[in-house]
Amino acid sequence: MIWPVKAVFLTVYRWFIEPMIIGLLQASISLPEARSLKDKRMVIRSIKDRALNRMNVSIAEVGHQNSWRRSDLAFVTISAEKSVVEKRLSEIGEFLRSNPRYVLIDYRTELL
Repeated sequence: MIWPVKAVFLTVYRWFIEPMIIGLLQASISLPEARSLKDKRMVIRSIKDRALNRMNVSIAEVGHQNSWRRSDLAFVTISAEKSVVEKRLSEIGEFLRSNPRYVLIDYRTELL
């Protein structure tokens, strides 16, 4: 008797689930004025804080953690609509280009 109830639940559950669009932006930046890891981490913390205050994104330093003149950052956002994710990724790109404390070397976006 339990099996039919489980089948009905799974059918209703699938009906409520909407597809998610995950946006990823990976950026490489150079910090020419950094003289130590402390200087670098101060700039990275500033980038994270400002991005979190402006946009609904998750941020992590994913590369060159022990190099004080370079960093790789990953920004991730999720939405039910592709246009929202694309807009946020575009805003992140503009945000990264606007700060004179570092040089944006390269970035790439990906939708998952």
